[in-house]
This record gives sequence, C-alpha cells and structure tokens, in this order.
Amino acid sequence: MTALEKLIFRNQENKFICVGLDTDFKKLPQTVLKEINPVLEFNRRIIEATKNQAAAYKLNFAFYEADGLEGLKNLEKTLKFIPENILTIGDAKRGDIGNTSKMYATSVYDVFGFDAITLHPYMGFDSLSPFLEYEDKLNFILALTSNPGANDFEKLELKEGSFVYQKVIQSVKKWNNKNNCGIVFGATKVEELNDNMNLINDLPVLLPGVGAQGGKLEDVVEVFKNNKRKNYFVNVSRGIIYKDSSNDFDKSAYNEIYKLNLTVKNILS
Repeated sequence: MTALEKLIFRNQENKFICVGLDTDFKKLPQTVLKEINPVLEFNRRIIEATKNQAAAYKLNFAFYEADGLEGLKNLEKTLKFIPENILTIGDAKRGDIGNTSKMYATSVYDVFGFDAITLHPYMGFDSLSPFLEYEDKLNFILALTSNPGANDFEKLELKEGSFVYQKVIQSVKKWNNKNNCGIVFGATKVEELNDNMNLINDLPVLLPGVGAQGGKLEDVVEVFKNNKRKNYFVNVSRGIIYKDSSNDFDKSAYNEIYKLNLTVKNILS
C-alpha cells in the first residue's frame, strides 16, 4: 500500500486520530521505568493498545534524537511494532539545500522506512524536491501551524492581499504532480481552516494542536464534514499517551482514542 492508500483506508473505517509518540522519559509511568528499555516498552504497549483505532502514528524525532544513538535505535525499533497497513510519520520538519535534503530523504524513507514526513517550505521547491521523488510516500508541508508564533511569518500579508501560508498551499498544489503531497494545518486555526477549504481542495491534511494546545476536535471535524472531505487526520499526543500514569496507561490510551474516534463518528453520522 502507498502512504496515501493507508490514510484513505483508515479514514474509510472512520479512523481519524493520529497517535503522537512524543515519548518523554521524564513522563513515563513508574512501572515502566523498571523495564530494561522503558521508552521502547512504553511505545510497544501504547501501539499494541491503540493500533485498532489509530489512523496513523507520528514519531517526533526530537524526543528520540535527545537520547542520542540509543534514542534513534528506539525510534527504529518502535516502527517495527506498528502494523504495515497503518501510516507512519516522521515528524522531523526537514527542508534544506538539495544535497542535504537528499540525505534527509534517504534517512527517513530508505533507512528508517517511514511512510511520511513533515517538511518546512521556507527554502523553496529545491529544498523539498528530493522528498517529492518518492511517489509512494506522503510529504506533509507546513502551511499554518498550531503554535502562537505562526503569526510571526505564516500570517504575514503579501502585496496581492493573500497570506504567506496561502501562498504555501498554492505552491504545494503545484508541486503535487505525483499525488504525494499534503499540508500541516493547525487545529487551533479553525476559522482559517474553514475559510481556505476551497484552496486546500483535495490535499491530505495533518492537523496537530487538539488537546494540550487548545484545539477542539469537534470544530475541526465539522469543517471537513461541511465541505464533504475525509482525507485528513488529527494528531493527539499527550492527551492519549499520558492520559494515565498508572500501570493501566495503555488501557487508558485505548479508551481515550476510542472516545475521540467515536466523537468523530457521531458527528459524521
């Protein structure tokens, strides 16, 4: 299955929640800390508990790179726990000059074997083109992000009256010749999301920001429902994986993602 096929397949099953495996050693339950490899055991149990409900898994590179070589090994081993039919996203926010970008693409896609990656477009098309050569992958390019600092650059108004993030979306549509591009759009920016659905059109959308950052799942789903769109997924990290600090953390994670998917299903029905 291609990355896009994996996303569509899960959406058709009414699975719209992406589990963010932003695993922080300092936040792990005490019972897991007794394990030989606490991070890996925590990830294994979260995946095992949520895999029937997850639309995707997003691994934020920062939380693994912070532990050096052992962290990268944990990232690699974690990917092996995830079923083949579920989308895996390397949240690395890459984007650099051609040769460097080519090495990043090789790392994420050929070495680690992710289905998708997050990219920033600041340096333009040539900084992303090595990733776009992978036809069976998905490249989620930052458009309007969920953080307050999005206002610093992404919402700057251009001379023609549009905003920088809108220019990014227009560019992504031009770059999407191989049907392997999507965008990142913050769930905290629901008004802008609604106003730009025609511009986004059929691009797959990754939406971070629900939960700890203040975004509301119901608001996001309503926008897509009203526009008869389904190829999207909402990332939830802390709200799922750290829902419970007891030894039942995996059961609590399942209950939370089940509840979130049920919320989506009830809105769509």
